[in-house]
Amino acid sequence: MDCGVYATRGELLSIIRMAAGGDGGYSHESEHDLAVMVSDFLENGSGDSHRCHNSSDSDSGFSDLPSLADNIKCYKLSMDQYERDLLSVVDSLMQSISEIDLHLVKPGPCNASCIRYSLVKLLRLSGYDAAVCSSKWQGSGKVPGGDHEYIDVVNHNDARSSERLIIDIDFRSHFEIARAVDSYDRILNTLPVVYVGSLSKLKQYLQVMVEAARSSLKQNSMPFPPWRSLAYLQAKWQSPYQRHYCPIEEKVEKLRATARSDHRQCYGHLKRLQASIQSEMEVQRLLKPRNSDKSRILKLDRRRLISYKTL
Repeated sequence: MDCGVYATRGELLSIIRMAAGGDGGYSHESEHDLAVMVSDFLENGSGDSHRCHNSSDSDSGFSDLPSLADNIKCYKLSMDQYERDLLSVVDSLMQSISEIDLHLVKPGPCNASCIRYSLVKLLRLSGYDAAVCSSKWQGSGKVPGGDHEYIDVVNHNDARSSERLIIDIDFRSHFEIARAVDSYDRILNTLPVVYVGSLSKLKQYLQVMVEAARSSLKQNSMPFPPWRSLAYLQAKWQSPYQRHYCPIEEKVEKLRATARSDHRQCYGHLKRLQASIQSEMEVQRLLKPRNSDKSRILKLDRRRLISYKTL
């Protein structure tokens, strides 16, 4: 079963019956395989939470956009526990940021940089090694130059190793395109509002969205611009960067003199992000089974496995 394609309870029973065999026979090997399959399904919502695929229509040359949407769901399911916990913390902290926080952390217009610095401040207070990263790259070949600002968190596993995770608070905005076909918009809306994860996992998202954008633009007979290329998108997060814990210090007098209207656009952006995060959290809450239900389902399926074994 491909990841991102959700099975119904009836489909799960069909899987069990198929593994048991049409004649009612049941082996120790199939018992083990089936137990693993059911356990993985109940934990991840699919038979294989890490097997994703890219697909294209070889006759038309267009990508299979629904399959690409399934890949996005797959990547979301493949997050490890630390990434899930960090995303939960980030979502909660984002919801707690107020307009006054934006003024205190960074005075003056800043193109939403104040939101990132506010989040980093809260993350560091929560014990995370977080920083705002400013990347910049020169244009080369068909890749235009540019700059980008995002957040990273360094997870110090032990004294000898560490893992760097990327946080982008407005992930979907990087993939908005003009005159997108409906199927592309559906893929866009399946992306996480806030990205939390490694660079390698980030590249998986980028590859899918580049393929989807190329297909959407082609269907509308529009050219594929260089700033939509995988190389350009990767440059945003993989170029040389500098880490900052707080903005360049400003004089107190300037901070006090900063007009509230200076952050009006940033605050509007923050409210839209908070609404999107809240909506995403509600959807995930509805899709996630309650613990009592999950325990009851697991016990029921174990009974079924035992009954099939004794057939």
